[in-house]
Amino acid sequence: MDTDGPRWLDEREQRAWRGLMAMQDGLSEYIERQLRTRCGLSSADYQVLAHLSETPEGRLRSMDLGRAMRWEKSRLSQHLTRMEKRGLVHRERCQTDQRGAVVVITDQGRTLIDAAAPLHVADVRNALIDHITPEQLDLLSELGDQVQARLAEIEHKP
Repeated sequence: MDTDGPRWLDEREQRAWRGLMAMQDGLSEYIERQLRTRCGLSSADYQVLAHLSETPEGRLRSMDLGRAMRWEKSRLSQHLTRMEKRGLVHRERCQTDQRGAVVVITDQGRTLIDAAAPLHVADVRNALIDHITPEQLDLLSELGDQVQARLAEIEHKP
């Protein structure tokens, strides 16, 4: 046990941490607002439809979709139920595993993601991509990969 007490963040570390959190929150709020007002979608709706639309047949096993989105089974199930009621997706029994389900994008969901995607990409470019240097973009990618690898490492320790 550490008897020296917590290792508090120094001024530089605190500035970096708070800046990252503010950037993440600000980007999330901006993207959410843009998707809702321009397309009638939440960020979660957009993510589900994007994952489905990127597959050849517009379908994914529920567990694979949940893993891709890093969502718990219950959260995904509740969200898919809301999306089904809006006619954006439907669920089918998995032919290879009767306990599993396959999520399928509907024609309405496909039309919506096809209309939303160019607007979404423009918003991402407007808020971030077009305002940083190629070197900063590479650094951002590198940092994201490094942090995700570290999180995977510490989350899977016994």
